[in-house]
Amino acid sequence: MTHHAHHQDHSHSHAGHVELAETLRLDALLLGAYLDEASEWAAGFIAAPATVVDLGAGSGAGTVALARRFPHADIMALDRSPGMLAEVALAAAQHGIQNRVTTLEADLEQGLPASASADLMWASSFVHELKDPEGALRQMHDTLRPGGVLIVIEMDSLPTFLPASALSGVESRLHEGLAHLGWNAHPDWSEALLGAGFVSVERRLFPSVGSLESSTASLTSRYARAFLSRMREATGSSLSPADQASLEKLLGHGPGSVEQRPDLQLRGSRTGWAALKA
Repeated sequence: MTHHAHHQDHSHSHAGHVELAETLRLDALLLGAYLDEASEWAAGFIAAPATVVDLGAGSGAGTVALARRFPHADIMALDRSPGMLAEVALAAAQHGIQNRVTTLEADLEQGLPASASADLMWASSFVHELKDPEGALRQMHDTLRPGGVLIVIEMDSLPTFLPASALSGVESRLHEGLAHLGWNAHPDWSEALLGAGFVSVERRLFPSVGSLESSTASLTSRYARAFLSRMREATGSSLSPADQASLEKLLGHGPGSVEQRPDLQLRGSRTGWAALKA
């Protein structure tokens, strides 16, 4: 299943997956420190897994981080989208890990393939998109090998780019509108993980702030333009005229555009759950 989009966008068009992959790459480049932190956290529960499965692998940022953290593991990347799996294969080749990475097209709404048996499973910004997440967590538990670990990661909130007071707080109202639409909605998965059969669950916060270095300024503005464009499309006519005008200014090409603002800084936060199987 295509994931990491921060909302319920399951487009299978070429343009859709290309746009999504670009957004995911920018997120990983700017806020990707959490990937290394979370994979190191996972290594504290299982130091040398033979097989790792990345569920809903998206553009492959997590796959690459896992391959770096576990240099002797075979990595299987699962996704519903052939286009995303092509992105994973490309990322693996670019990092020289193609011999340890395999891809498998699979829709977890239809069940987890038996071939996905693993010592470590990784599900980042993915579980909340499933129609039956509790059932899927039970499948993950049953498919893990004895003593295996499942890492679930979710975004706590949508990324922010502007100071809180900028343009009369338009960004916070955008986030409120998207929350009302169910973007990125997820519970604390602890109870569901225990209900799925895991014997213990630990929870950890991974806050992250993008760099203010000039070398990342263009990446930040690109990500801001892509994400604000998605938010504008989703909120549509529900925005006030003033907020619509503010968005038009940010997404225009004049002095107030995201490329021209000196105060852009990307901020985000994710929560991880580490669930252990007996």
